[in-house]
Amino acid sequence: MSRLDSMLRRLTAQRDGLNWAAEQITDVPGDALDMGLGNGRTYDHLREILPDRRIWVIDRVLQCHPSCVPPEKDFLQGEAEPMLQRLATEGHKIVLAHYDFGFGVKEKDVAEAATMSPVIASVMAPGGIIVSGQPLVGFEELDGPEGIPEGRYMFYRA
Repeated sequence: MSRLDSMLRRLTAQRDGLNWAAEQITDVPGDALDMGLGNGRTYDHLREILPDRRIWVIDRVLQCHPSCVPPEKDFLQGEAEPMLQRLATEGHKIVLAHYDFGFGVKEKDVAEAATMSPVIASVMAPGGIIVSGQPLVGFEELDGPEGIPEGRYMFYRA
């Protein structure tokens, strides 16, 4: 498979997974969280599918497309662990989280996801859904929507 085809498959899985997750949490109160803003594509999609929810964003730097800059009050700039701890301490509960942190080195990304899992759990509302490009630990793994190849995206319930 070409890298272009692989990227298209990943982005389609991400979009379909986020849409599916949004349908799962319609009756669960709480906020959304995008971990890893990047250029803002996912955040922009979350704004579209969750127009009535507050969407928190965590990233080390703000370098997204100008049309995707989150409100200053919702952007937590810095390392993820203290930002998640801040959300937990302030009592925010997340019903839909998207995990997209990584270094681009599979072993390192998997290790970081495992390390971050308990901190992510601390902000999740019971029944909340996590959509992740990396395997997380300590959550109930879900099948997710049909059509997404196994391992392409992972889905969890808090």
